[in-house]
Amino acid sequence: MAQSTLRRADRVSAILERVASSGSVDAGHLAEEFAVSPATIRRDLQVLEDQRLLSRTHGGAVAIDVVYELPVRYRGGQHREEKALIARKAAELLPKGPLTLGLTGGTTTHLLARILAERVDLTVVTNALNIAAELALRPRLKLIMTGGVSRTQSYELVGPIADQALQGLNMAVAVVGVDGISARGGLTTHDEIEANTNATMIRRADRVIVVADGSKVGKVCLAGISPITGVSTLVTDNSADATGIEAIRRAGTEVVVVGG
Repeated sequence: MAQSTLRRADRVSAILERVASSGSVDAGHLAEEFAVSPATIRRDLQVLEDQRLLSRTHGGAVAIDVVYELPVRYRGGQHREEKALIARKAAELLPKGPLTLGLTGGTTTHLLARILAERVDLTVVTNALNIAAELALRPRLKLIMTGGVSRTQSYELVGPIADQALQGLNMAVAVVGVDGISARGGLTTHDEIEANTNATMIRRADRVIVVADGSKVGKVCLAGISPITGVSTLVTDNSADATGIEAIRRAGTEVVVVGG
């Protein structure tokens, strides 16, 4: 995709990636790179500063002195093609016929929900508001939501209410999105409350499939969800670190690599 055709969500996602990698950005350079006006870039930077994702300076912006979680509405522009391939492969791996499926929040699980929307004999258990909105009006599938406290960053319902709802349910398969996955750290995410709710879903599932683009393989975040031994299959893409993939395979988890 040419930089000049980037949607705003994709553009601000790219801006945040540059801030995270280099610590600062120049508004003039960004305007030239994305083929938009300096005023447009200034508005983008103001929106991100309002959300405390960066700090504006004269002529640009700098990273704030915290490790932040990119909001889900901006993550859709990251690794989009890889996530679409991963979602399609995960759909292929699911059993045919009647199925009770758990879906955590995440951009790739959301893409998977869209693919599955036309399936029949499917019961979906989710704590993700955007996935529920995608499936709520589909008459041929059954949707079960957990309840809980909404996390703005991930559109997930988390906490004791969500955990209690999941405790009473049984799922044949859970498809889980993560912020990091490695043989050493297992499944990890940025928020400890979200991690506990996702762990509860994993415990209630007979089989666990993790969907994670290559940037997340080998990464370890703050909050642990599950050891790698709790995962049946990881679906990732060919940008993933080969050493990280091999370590996960040696731990006994099947790894399916898409692309290329």
